[in-house]
Parts: sequence; C-alpha cells; structure tokens
Amino acid sequence: MVRPVPPVVDLLGVRKTYAQGDVVFEALSGVSLQIHQGEMVALMGPSGSGKTTLMQIIGLLDRPSSGTYHLAGRDVTTLTENERAEARNRELGFVFQAFHLLPRQTLLENVEVPMTYAGVPPRERRERALELLAEVGLADKAGNRPTQISGGQKQRVAIARALAGRPRLLLADEPTGNLDTRTSEEVMGLFARLHAQGTTVILVTHEADIGAYAERVVRVRDGLIERDERQRPHRPPPPPAAAAAETPSSEAAP
Repeated sequence: MVRPVPPVVDLLGVRKTYAQGDVVFEALSGVSLQIHQGEMVALMGPSGSGKTTLMQIIGLLDRPSSGTYHLAGRDVTTLTENERAEARNRELGFVFQAFHLLPRQTLLENVEVPMTYAGVPPRERRERALELLAEVGLADKAGNRPTQISGGQKQRVAIARALAGRPRLLLADEPTGNLDTRTSEEVMGLFARLHAQGTTVILVTHEADIGAYAERVVRVRDGLIERDERQRPHRPPPPPAAAAAETPSSEAAP
C-alpha cells in the first residue's frame, strides 16, 4: 500500500502572542494551513495582518505559542534551537527583499555559503554554485562582487544561494520590494520557471501583481486566514537573451 505524501507545510491551530508590557498582542489567532509539494502560494495581507509572522513560523525563524507545525511530516514544534537551525539549512531556502549578499565575496562564493555550512566538499560546492549561477543567467559574472551588479542580478544570486542546499521549500519575503517593474517581472519569471520545475514556493507580498504569479493565494487579516483561493497564475513570456546582460544602472533606488 502506497502511503500518501504528507504536506510540505501542515499548520494546525497555530497561535502566536507577543507581550508588550502589560498588553498581550495576538499576531496569529489559530491558523490552520496545508501547502503541498510543488505548489506556488502567495501569502497576502495588509501591514499588521500576521502574514510575516506566519512566514517566520513556517521558516522556523519563530515558534508558535500554541498549535502544531509539521514540516514534510515531521513535527517541528518542539525542536531545540540547534535542531531548528539544522532543519532550516537542510529543508528551507530563503530569499529576502534586501538580498543579504556578502559584499566582499564573489557571487560564486555567496552561492557557496549554505553548502559551506553544510560541510559540502569544496570541489562539489563550486560545481553546484556554478550550475546555479548558470540557471539564473549569471554564469559569466561568477567572479564579480555584489557591488558590480544590478538589483535584479543581486536577487537572482540570492535565489541561486537559496537553492544551493536543494531545499524542500523556497520562501520569498517581498522578493521584488527593492526592484523596478521590469526587473521585478524578470525575477518573478525566474520563480515561475522554478515552480514549473517542481519547486515548492511561498511568496510573502502585499502587491497584487506579484501575487498573480502564484497558483494559490492565502489572504491573511487580523491574524486569521480570511480567504484561500486558487487562481490561474500569470506566466510571462520567456526573458530576452539580453536580460542577463543588464547593467548596474538598472537597479531601482532604495
């Protein structure tokens, strides 16, 4: 008998409270959510809705105050800090709005970072990093430093780095927040291609045009899931060959 594949993310009755002096603030009020392998899901909602707290719990960056969280069938609610760090490195990849690249390291070295922490041998991690830079269209810039490339290219390096450990789940928090419209479309086109290849992606965004790339939109308000809807995702045309040759001047102002 074939056992069913468990959801990648399985939250049940998750609450998160914060104490601010004598006041207790409830950021999440009993959220239950399942996300399955290969889905591309957008978590959307206004500021203060709880979507960022939800992403932090899914990403093992924070703990729920109550409720349970199973990651790929494993209960991760009560893991120790060391176990959580190990699970993050092995199971999850992160892409942030601010890129978080190491400015003195080359793009190749930046992509190698997660594999260095994981103890991957130097030759293997170099080959893997070069493959990933080629996948995001930056193979010819492996020796460059982050100060020598554009904002869109920085985000593509960040995506390559997030994929270095072959994560089960890719989490992207406002991944186009620092980019202009054209560059945002190029980056989202890359996410769409990764999803088409089977990568499970969760996008955290407040922008409707970014949420349109997901096949499922989970709307969060006042610490609860207000709506959970499927949609036909937006898929852009293939990028022009010249996209990989964009210059640093295309970076949007912060």
